[in-house]
Amino acid sequence: MPSSLAPSFLLSMPQLTDPNFSRTVVLLCKHNSEGAFGLVLNRPLVTEGRVVVHLDPPVETDRELQVWVGGPVEPQSSWILVGSDLDPDDGLGGQRITDGLSLSVSPDVLRRLLDPEPPPRTRLIVGYSGWGPGQLEAELAESAWLLSDVDRDLIFDTPAERMWETAIRRLGADPATLQTSRGVH
Repeated sequence: MPSSLAPSFLLSMPQLTDPNFSRTVVLLCKHNSEGAFGLVLNRPLVTEGRVVVHLDPPVETDRELQVWVGGPVEPQSSWILVGSDLDPDDGLGGQRITDGLSLSVSPDVLRRLLDPEPPPRTRLIVGYSGWGPGQLEAELAESAWLLSDVDRDLIFDTPAERMWETAIRRLGADPATLQTSRGVH
């Protein structure tokens, strides 16, 4: 097994037609011999009306809440992507992905995210993207994905509809000219 590809961005090739991953930027959080775990970063949902989150005590908000679809697996699960390092001593249960980027499942972080003035650079993500052992490697060999370095500013400062193209252009490529192939031509 090669060394871990995480953390990195997976950028779907234009020919990837799976509707769950067409023109997506995936934050690859974990990759090892057991498979891979990632979160799609550019699939927003916007809720309308009152939102009730099942915390103890329950939390309600009338403000528009942006939720992001992290992938097709376990849509009932949620994570909070935080654009800063979480202090391991604060009891928030976060996992560092890379410098300045953490992932949390803490109810306290979720509660803060639902405040009228939520913390900056945070995202509530439902569902995830998962690959079994060897599956991601096979998709990479088939040229389904491009790999890129994680860019926190791209995640939080680039509009979702422009994130995929911006990420590919940062690699020096034009999305319109990318095509699936094996090897170097």
